[in-house]
Amino acid sequence: MTDKNKKFYITTTLPYVNADPHIGFALEIIQADVVARYHKSLGEDVFFNTGVDEHGIKIFRKAQENNLSPQEYCDIYAKKFDDLKQALGLSYNNFIRTTDEHHQLAAQEFWKLCDKNGDIYLKNYKIKYCIGCELEKTESELVNGRCPIHPNLELEIIEEENYFFRYSKYQKKLLAFYKNNPEFVIPGKRYNEIMGFTERGLEDFSISRLKEKMPWGVEVPGDDKHVMYVWFDALVNYISCLGWPEDKKKFKEFWPGLQVAGKDNLRQQSSMWQAMLLSAGLPQSKQIFIHGFITSGGQKMSKSLGNVVNPFDLVKKYGTDAVRYYLLREIVPTEDGDFTYEKFEQRYNSDLAGGIGNLVARVLGIAGKLEIKESKPGKEISGKVKEVKKSYISAVEGFKFNEALSLVWEIISYCDKYINEEKLWETKNSEVINDLLFAIKEIGILLEPFLPETAGRIKKAVEEKKSENLFPRIAK
Repeated sequence: MTDKNKKFYITTTLPYVNADPHIGFALEIIQADVVARYHKSLGEDVFFNTGVDEHGIKIFRKAQENNLSPQEYCDIYAKKFDDLKQALGLSYNNFIRTTDEHHQLAAQEFWKLCDKNGDIYLKNYKIKYCIGCELEKTESELVNGRCPIHPNLELEIIEEENYFFRYSKYQKKLLAFYKNNPEFVIPGKRYNEIMGFTERGLEDFSISRLKEKMPWGVEVPGDDKHVMYVWFDALVNYISCLGWPEDKKKFKEFWPGLQVAGKDNLRQQSSMWQAMLLSAGLPQSKQIFIHGFITSGGQKMSKSLGNVVNPFDLVKKYGTDAVRYYLLREIVPTEDGDFTYEKFEQRYNSDLAGGIGNLVARVLGIAGKLEIKESKPGKEISGKVKEVKKSYISAVEGFKFNEALSLVWEIISYCDKYINEEKLWETKNSEVINDLLFAIKEIGILLEPFLPETAGRIKKAVEEKKSENLFPRIAK
């Protein structure tokens, strides 16, 4: 049963355009794509947003390094991120840039609402600032005097007059909201983390920069000496992409939604943004799903170590669905995961070439030479598929993508066992073949949110009764 009237909104974070796309963001956007495709398969009207964050000191400096205007620099890098759509087989239907005119006007309107509610004020201050995070850092957050996420970067000291947001005002409201919505942040350990952070007390944060020092940003309404601090501007994209504030109908239909983010974005997504929404008098986000980081051979990826994995290179070498499969099956969605070419090729050969690829080739190779009339599948195989489907739905809806794929591979293993027990290559039993074609067709349907290209090829192979080499084995 489908419901086109049911709206579903999902968004990734917006990566900074100060570097090429990396495999960590590929993981995030592929996870979001699975959820979006799954809800679309239910017949829901899905709005899937992604895009790029183009303001801030990091981007301003990068543009200067490259002898480009900030806008020219952003135009080059925004395209690289939008090119992920084809490379990774993504289904997003909105790509927002924070330099878009509408977004900038929406950010200014949002500022005005917070200001009207008495939550914005001017103050002189001095802070330690991590340019990598684009966040100020307290002493308790530092390790050996440095940001633990960007230990290679020197902290900068900022001393100037800025506008501040009354974050501290919303401590009690946020705690009440979290307690009333224990599933608001997934997984539970991240929920506990943000609860603990909030319970320790919230400090008002800076939301502007002096334009004479950092001109690349959205102008503060009514004060042309300041531009908005990058996080205040960027977070508003989650509603500006829905046409807010003008398109009230679309906003009401789709908001609130699901936000997918990395663990380094926990505070910004589940706390700062929620306080800003409370200030503006707008509904809280529906849910925040937090994923981990990807390491390379157990080490953090960095240019200096030369172990950064480029998703475009990976796709070029192995194909889109092979990359999607590894990131979704090998990486536990809520934990840090590891990438090595050895692990990748091992997964590819065992699960893809030797698993689904081998099954489709074997069964369709025999079925294509016979006249097979489709009939009702046997009780045992239909029961197995039904049992797996139930667990699969629970896994996908619980963001357990690796478990969902493991369940699909249970059906594949079941089919392989069935073929061997029945000695299909000798008997060519039409009832067995019919059972297996039914199972392969169902496997294709279950794989659609995860491996859309492969799912399409499986569907075509079953319809045409034609053998298909889905994943050629990688030679050692």
